[in-house]
Amino acid sequence: MDLILCHTTADFDTLGAAVGLTRLLPGSKIVLTGGSHPPVRDFLALHRDEYPLIERRSVNSEKIRSLTVVDTQQRDRLGKAAEWLDLPNLKEIIVYDHHLGQESDIPATRSHISSVGATTTLIVEQLQQQHISLTPAEATVMALGIHVDTGSLTFDQSTPRDALALAWLMQQGASLSVISTYRDPGLSLQLQQLLTEALENLEYICLRGYTLAWVTLKTDAFIPGLSSLVSELVELTEIDALLLANEYSLGESDSRLTVIGRSQIPKTNLNRLFQLLGGGGHSQAASLNLRGVDSQAILKQLLDGIKAQIPHPPTARDLMSSPVCTILPETTIAEAQRILLRYGHSGLCVVDTQGQLVGIISRRDLDIALHHGFSHAPVKGYMTRNLKTITPDTTLPQIESVMVTYDIGRLPVLENEQLVGLVTRTDVLRELHQERDENGEGGEKERQKSNINLPQLQNKLAPQLWQLLTIASQEAEKRGWHLYLVGGAVRDLLLAEATSDTLMIKDIDLVVDGFHKSADVGAGVELAKALQQLYPTARLEIHGAFQTAALLWHKDPKLDSLWVDIATARTEFYPYPAANPEVEASSIRQDLYRRDFTINAIALRLTNPRAGELLDFFGGLIDLQAKQIRVLHANSFIEDPTRIYRGVRFAVRFGFEIEPQTEEFIRYAINSGVYDRTAQENSRTPALQTRLKTELKHILEAPYWKSALQLLDNLGALQCIHPTLKLDVEVLQQLRLLERCLRRFDPQPTLIHWEMRLEALIAHLAPQYRAKVAKNLQLPEDSIARLNNLAQVQTEVITALPTFQRPSQVVQLLRQYDLPMLILIALQSPQYLTTNCHASTLRHQIWQYLTVWANMQPLLNGNDLKKLGYKPGPQYRQILDNVLAATLDGVIKDRTEAEEFLAQHYYVNQVVNTGDSR
Repeated sequence: MDLILCHTTADFDTLGAAVGLTRLLPGSKIVLTGGSHPPVRDFLALHRDEYPLIERRSVNSEKIRSLTVVDTQQRDRLGKAAEWLDLPNLKEIIVYDHHLGQESDIPATRSHISSVGATTTLIVEQLQQQHISLTPAEATVMALGIHVDTGSLTFDQSTPRDALALAWLMQQGASLSVISTYRDPGLSLQLQQLLTEALENLEYICLRGYTLAWVTLKTDAFIPGLSSLVSELVELTEIDALLLANEYSLGESDSRLTVIGRSQIPKTNLNRLFQLLGGGGHSQAASLNLRGVDSQAILKQLLDGIKAQIPHPPTARDLMSSPVCTILPETTIAEAQRILLRYGHSGLCVVDTQGQLVGIISRRDLDIALHHGFSHAPVKGYMTRNLKTITPDTTLPQIESVMVTYDIGRLPVLENEQLVGLVTRTDVLRELHQERDENGEGGEKERQKSNINLPQLQNKLAPQLWQLLTIASQEAEKRGWHLYLVGGAVRDLLLAEATSDTLMIKDIDLVVDGFHKSADVGAGVELAKALQQLYPTARLEIHGAFQTAALLWHKDPKLDSLWVDIATARTEFYPYPAANPEVEASSIRQDLYRRDFTINAIALRLTNPRAGELLDFFGGLIDLQAKQIRVLHANSFIEDPTRIYRGVRFAVRFGFEIEPQTEEFIRYAINSGVYDRTAQENSRTPALQTRLKTELKHILEAPYWKSALQLLDNLGALQCIHPTLKLDVEVLQQLRLLERCLRRFDPQPTLIHWEMRLEALIAHLAPQYRAKVAKNLQLPEDSIARLNNLAQVQTEVITALPTFQRPSQVVQLLRQYDLPMLILIALQSPQYLTTNCHASTLRHQIWQYLTVWANMQPLLNGNDLKKLGYKPGPQYRQILDNVLAATLDGVIKDRTEAEEFLAQHYYVNQVVNTGDSR
């Protein structure tokens, strides 16, 4: 176990540095050794599940391998955890700090101490050097560490390195709204006095779940720094919007009014309100200065404007995950832990046999029980029974308030005493981040991308596709369901924003999320059946095991060839690597969480309300802009190797780069040997068989197939086909020759070219592996037979051809093989048969056969023989074969010579077979 220790009374710098270190030290855990500052405490009440925090009491000291201490060099600042520094089993103690000139009493094996404004800056620099990216949650807490310890770069100890670190964290997605909520810049004495006055005179109103406050302060002169006072007021009172008016005199008959506004209410725009009175700013922060006005009238006008802008907030019904994964009170601790691992949850709801909610057990509860050896104990002895619950109509601000007040990470949603959903900290955070984007942070370009309106979509898609999606969304709304366009269609829509062309997408994925209305698992199938009634020319396919249905059009007058896959939102679990996943109905969030890459884990809501809303929980938009392929999960490639091939296909198709850490995950999965082990241990490995064949088909039939193969080879991923397969110079030459052969001999085409490319790759393997690999990939029987016989046929041809003196002998040998076999022989055979065969090459002879000799016909036919008096019969074939052979060998050159040839070797009306007459 590798632990990262924060000092007692943890501040944001020690926490931010510790979070960053978990990315430098994969698998490590953070321990808060004793208490935290109030802002840190409040921050963790909402964000705790975003970071790998564990409690000191749940640590087994005998399993500690290393300790990393951040933001201190003194062991007395580690509380009781300081005892771990003396453990004999420790392999390493590392210290990170930014306080110079201190004597350390920690026996560090390595130290990283530098004169910067925050310890977090040191960690950021190492993350940049190793090209490690962060999640927005990680970037946010690290940015808070630098902001707080440098006074937002205003303290004397601030350095350019801190500023560069902050800039990088902003690029990684640090939330400015969260930072502004929790940082504490401090107030001057004068502002502190005004703060007291403001708190005493603050007036409030609650509207649609939000709290709006206002206050008027009268002073003798202008007061600098009022914006800091406003920020402090917002933080102290936890209000959602504030107007602070400062009225002061400029003389006996003149006065000035300054109004500063702050709003954390989504979709309010203070800039627009303040501009009407000559002020301005941003959507969430604005100010104005006026002279000689009625201050109360101005304040009322602004208050009325904010009230009119306040939207109806999201409710638990909009946020919750449903259905809820539940367990019975008698479930063992070990089984509950297994379920958490399977579904990736941070807690489980406990229900009785009637389905009534009786408790909740968290991951921390399970960790402590397992630590103390109670794996076989029932969860009822460890679950929390004093529960806070909400209803589907509870608003987001109310949910956030309950979570922060009671430090609760998950709130069950009850309707008529039945458990219908669960709202977690993550659900709240995602909504808050989305509200931030919709409210305008990040600029106009980002704002447009966070919410695509449906007219934009209508203009981008072909009209017939838009009509189909509209009808599908209407059918979903009739049933009270949400419908989402997901995956590649959304990705392509976003990539096409800069173009004026309309898209005729051939493959559309739709996801139905209906569990907020208690829909059954067949919601996707039901919607597909309803659509087929409206589109009777579409063929319906249902895949019950995966809760999906597909509508297929083939050469339709309007929709052409179109595949629409309609699924019920689901989660999945791989029982072993390369298996087919086991799926269960879930929510749209879980459905996106199970996908492969961030750019494919974006959903566009089609149903009202909030139609046109983009769901992007994993930074897919950022990766699209950065033109990079980033995987969602570290174990993604181990579970499903076909994702490697998809990632390569997307990278080459779009001209993207595979993100460095994603490339590391690919190489680790390939080099781990997990695919060989799972193939030996399991009879069925679809991800190395049928699904791998499908991905190879997509790649090998695409115009960019050569570049994709080269990238797969660079990653070592061709080993998924066979451990010995490499794209060496010889294979590349063979593939180039294959393309020449296909262009020359199969221009229409009649052969399946992608299969021929795959056969060429497999043919490069040792003969004993070829048929086995072809069977594993479930190629057609003729392909398997061809690869199985290739070595024998090749030997026969190589042995026989050098002994032949005439073209007719070559033709007689080669015409017994089909075109694919001859192409493979040409690819696999050495260029020269012998060193003394008149410089004639095997490949040249096969090429000569296919281009010239195989197309030659006898100079006479059966009718000619009959006219010449030869008696019809089976002997005609032998006669004509001999005529053709003589033609190939140059013995006869025209019809006259052919007739003379017949007269010389065959008697009219008494045909004598003279054999080879030459």
